[in-house]
Amino acid sequence: MKFTKQDLLTLLIGLFLFASCKNPDSVGLDVDPNSAITGTLVVSPVTTQLVEETAATTFGQSRYPLGYMVDPVFGKTEAGIAMTVYPISTSYDFGTAPQLDSAILVLKFDESSTVTKFYGDTTNSKYSIDVFQLTNPVTNYKSSDVQAINNTLLGNFTGKLVPNTKTKIYDIVTGKADTLKVVPAQIRIPLNKFFIQNNILNLGTAGTSSNAKFVNAFKGLYAQVNKSSSTGTGGIGFFNFSGADSYVQLVWKKTNSSSGVDTSSVNFPIGISTTSGYSGVAATFKHDYAGTPVRAQLDAPSASNNVTYLQGLAGVKTKISFDGLTGFTGTYGKAIINKAELVVELGGGAPAYPFNAAQRLSLYRWDIAHQPTNVPDYTNFAVSSSGISAAGEALFGGYFDSTKNRYIFIVTSYVQSLVDGNIKDEGTFLAPTSYNLFQTVPTAASAERSIIGTGSTATNKMKLNIYYTKIN
Repeated sequence: MKFTKQDLLTLLIGLFLFASCKNPDSVGLDVDPNSAITGTLVVSPVTTQLVEETAATTFGQSRYPLGYMVDPVFGKTEAGIAMTVYPISTSYDFGTAPQLDSAILVLKFDESSTVTKFYGDTTNSKYSIDVFQLTNPVTNYKSSDVQAINNTLLGNFTGKLVPNTKTKIYDIVTGKADTLKVVPAQIRIPLNKFFIQNNILNLGTAGTSSNAKFVNAFKGLYAQVNKSSSTGTGGIGFFNFSGADSYVQLVWKKTNSSSGVDTSSVNFPIGISTTSGYSGVAATFKHDYAGTPVRAQLDAPSASNNVTYLQGLAGVKTKISFDGLTGFTGTYGKAIINKAELVVELGGGAPAYPFNAAQRLSLYRWDIAHQPTNVPDYTNFAVSSSGISAAGEALFGGYFDSTKNRYIFIVTSYVQSLVDGNIKDEGTFLAPTSYNLFQTVPTAASAERSIIGTGSTATNKMKLNIYYTKIN
């Protein structure tokens, strides 16, 4: 048989393809250098101290907490929301002789698919949410700031919360029949008609001539859980105020010269007004640890413990110290750190509903001025000129592994810098953070908590695995 050059080339290509497809699953194995750990392993000790968080900043948040929760380990947590209401447009006109039919405060649950929109019990607990008028417009945004309110109750919602269930409502269309539509999960709280008539509709176009003028007249609304009327374990929900997601819906009748009386509807938004410069929403939250294991550990910081605690909404964080790194060179010699991983395992048993483990933890350090800053590995993995890399954040770690009940951080650069003395350990901290937002400051976007193992005798103790190579 005679082969042409083209036939020979085709045969060689075919043989190559067959030879390379013996086991497609083996492609890439043992090639990624990040998966190959070399060197000598040292498990370095880690000591911990429980610390109360400072207040969180709630200015310009992507979502805001509201609720009340009773936790046997972490005590009581409550969160309320102060809300600024704006006219849909300046000099808004309610028409001739407007008479209010209804006013409803609509709070839309956060819809993010990756973030916990509700932490706590939605099965058995009943929630009673009260609404009041603010005494002053929103100007304070620390989570510890108490928002002054008028004590006259303006509205109440009582019942179970269903953050994953869409709601059916009627859409009011002027001059046409009402239509039924399905909207995202939300809480709808009827407001006092007399109050809204006098404080919004009766203002007329003079009262809505500017956002600032309307805000100074109406002040705003404050929502909080009525603890005495609520039952069960409770929980904290998160609500979205971006765009027109949450609002006050007004339905009223007005006189029309041609058709008599018309029914109209408008939504006055809640949130940030770019034209007035206001940031219209702030959250207040606090924790009561009285009689809890958390309080006991805070009161005895030098005591030995097998577990320590982490809690969102500016609750508690854990300060960790790498005592074994101080004399690392003297013990093991000058070394290159090939890989270092901080393993944080849950302590006190597996988490159970409704107090599931936090989805994600942050790990950060203090600089010389005791200000929070990223550890080098987070910067190396996640931060680039184009922004934060999700893939890089995944490499850095801190996400909850529900199979092994633990979190792992890669801290190779940080450990190398500590060993070499290029960075002084002024303090390293673990704290909960929102799943989609890595924070080095107290979080207002997560109410989750975790109990983690620590101490020298704990079964699931925290540890620092160091793989190193000794050099001359």
